[in-house]
Amino acid sequence: MKIHFSKYHGAGNDFILIDNRKEELSLTVNQVEGLCNRHFGIGADGLILLEDSETVDFRMRYFNANGNEATLCGNGGRCITSFAHRLGVVDKGTHFRAIDGLHTATILSSSKKGDIISLKMNDVSHWDKAGKDFIFNTGSPHLIRFVDNLDDIDVVAEGRKVRYGKQFGDEGINVNFISLIDGHVKIRTYERGVEDETLACGTGAVASALAASFHNIKPPVTINAKGGELKVHFTKDKNTFTDIRLEGPAVFVYSGEINI
Repeated sequence: MKIHFSKYHGAGNDFILIDNRKEELSLTVNQVEGLCNRHFGIGADGLILLEDSETVDFRMRYFNANGNEATLCGNGGRCITSFAHRLGVVDKGTHFRAIDGLHTATILSSSKKGDIISLKMNDVSHWDKAGKDFIFNTGSPHLIRFVDNLDDIDVVAEGRKVRYGKQFGDEGINVNFISLIDGHVKIRTYERGVEDETLACGTGAVASALAASFHNIKPPVTINAKGGELKVHFTKDKNTFTDIRLEGPAVFVYSGEINI
């Protein structure tokens, strides 16, 4: 079977996008994993299906590189908005459904370098602490650990220790190491499902910005990831966060066809 795909990235967090509005495609775990494989497939941190919805513009289905359908991907949410716009499904603004509920997104600007998109995230009214670490669910669960020097951290080794820790059970958790520099947040993330460090993580950037607010970092918070810059806007009232928006690039890389 031959499928048409598009490749996008959001600050280096890269995805395979497929138009599945006719719902003719039903991929197995092994097929998704194979497509995301960087040596034997297309290569990506994840795969996203754009599907029809009766109530909103479209439905987003996100799969991690291990082939399993997963929780919300913030960078992927921006990329699918750009993809839907390129397909003519939406104009500059959209309402879509993801695994964690409804989201809105707006294309703020477009250029040859890609689109800058603002993605509305769900409110956060509950969070936890594990020692000095913060734990937020921003569509996906994230642990935030403040460190003095990110360059000294073995993100994969240390991230795996936390991700597979007994306290987080079989599902595990995403792990973000952050430093505060001149009012900005510098971040490195170990993503479950990818099981490696990624160049950026949207939901991790949001969780890190919320955690940084307890260290007197005011919104909008600039997040410096390995793959580029993201901005997180929010309103904070005591321990509740509303009007959370993730702003950053969504870049079309190329399109092609592949046999599966």
